[in-house]
Amino acid sequence: MKIRLAYGKEGLAVELPDHATLIEPDYIPSLPDETGALKTALRNPIGTMTLRQATIPGHKIGISVCDITRPIPSDRILPVLLGELAHIPPSDITIFLATGTHRSNSNQEIESMLGEFVVNHGCKIVNHDAFDSKALTRVGVTEGGIPVFLNKEWAGCDFRITTGFVEPHFFAGFSGGPKMVAPGLAGFDTTMALHNAEMISHPNARWGITKGNPIHDSIREIARMIPVNFSLDVTINKNRGITSVYAGNLFEVHRAASRFALSTAMQGVNKPFDVVVTTNSGYPLDMNLYQAVKGMSAASQVVKKGGSIVCVAECSDGIPDHGRYYEILTSAESPTALLDMINTPGFDKHDQWQVQIQALIQAESDVYLKSDFLSDNQIKRAHLIPVEDVANTVNHLMGKANNGTICVLPEGPQTIPFIRR
Repeated sequence: MKIRLAYGKEGLAVELPDHATLIEPDYIPSLPDETGALKTALRNPIGTMTLRQATIPGHKIGISVCDITRPIPSDRILPVLLGELAHIPPSDITIFLATGTHRSNSNQEIESMLGEFVVNHGCKIVNHDAFDSKALTRVGVTEGGIPVFLNKEWAGCDFRITTGFVEPHFFAGFSGGPKMVAPGLAGFDTTMALHNAEMISHPNARWGITKGNPIHDSIREIARMIPVNFSLDVTINKNRGITSVYAGNLFEVHRAASRFALSTAMQGVNKPFDVVVTTNSGYPLDMNLYQAVKGMSAASQVVKKGGSIVCVAECSDGIPDHGRYYEILTSAESPTALLDMINTPGFDKHDQWQVQIQALIQAESDVYLKSDFLSDNQIKRAHLIPVEDVANTVNHLMGKANNGTICVLPEGPQTIPFIRR
C-alpha cells in the first residue's frame, strides 16, 4: 500500500506491505468558526473571571506562548486573545516565547509563529533564555528539592496568561498548561532537576499519564509558586486546525484539554510488532534529531523487544547545534554504555534526559533513521542506522522477520499506541 508519511513540510510517499497495521489519530475536523470558539471560551472561562473583568489599565500583562518547535496556531489564537485585552495598552503586554532550554527563535520564525498582526501590534516580545542568570529570579524550592528559577520579567508581571496546545507528552504526561511555565520559562538548573535520571526513569513518567507522574506533579507545583492568572489551551489536528478550546483556571483547563486529547490520540493494539515505522509529525516537530526522539518513543510503545523501528524525520535544523545532546549521545560506544554513564551518581549534563530516553529505546530495539539533512556519519554516531530508501529498508527488515508484523504511525506522536492489557 502507498502511505504518505509526515516528513518536513511536504511529506514522503512510500510503498509499504499491504498487511501493515495503520495507526493514525482520529481525524477531528477543525472547528467551523475558530475565532468564534476562541471568543466563546475566553468570555465563558472555567473557574475564573473573564480577562476583561480581571485586568485593568495599568496592569503589566505576560503571555506565555510556544516556540517554533510546536505547531500551535498562535497566529490565529493571539489576535483573539489580544482583542479581549483591548483595554490594556499594547506597551503593557509582553509575549514570552517559552523556549525552555531550546535555542532562541529568529525574527523570521517569530513572524511565522505569531503572525504579522501580533508582531506589529506593539507588544514586547521576549525570547526566554534559561541560561541567562540575570534574566531569572529564584522563587523557591519544591517539596522534592527542585530549585525553582523562573523568568524574572514573567514573575514581575501583574497578570500572567499561558497559551498552549495539549497532546500526550512522552514523559510529562501531556503538553500545554503548566508546562508553559516549567520548563517553558524556567531556568536551566530547574530544568536539569526536573528532568534528572531518576525522574525520567520513573514508570509513570510517560505518555498520557499524570497521576503519580513525578515530573507532572513537580511542574504543577512550580506553576503554583508564581501563579498563572488565566490559561488558554487548545487541541489541534494534523492540519493545525483547532479542534477544541478551553480557557480559565490553569489546572481545570489543562485537565479538560487532556481528557479530550486522551480520547482522540491514544489507540490500543493487542500485540507488539516486529517492525514499526514512525515519523515525528512533520515540520516543525521533525526539524531536528533531538525532537525526533518523541517519534521513536511513540513507536517503542508497540515494538517487540529486539524488533526494529524506522523513524522518518527530515531534521532540517540538524542535530541541532545547541545544547549538549549530541555531545553526550556520542560520548559512549553503545546505548547501554550511555545508560550506565547517565545513571552514574553525580552525572549532570544539559540534555541528558533526551539521550536517556533515546538510549532506553535503542537498548531494546534497532532504530533506523531516514533524514535528508543528516549525514550517514552523524546518524551512525548517534547509534542509529541510516536509511536511504524507506521501502527498501522495510522490505529488508520484513524479510529478516519472516514477513512478520508491521505497524505504521504516519503522523508519529500525534497518535500514541499502547498494548492493551
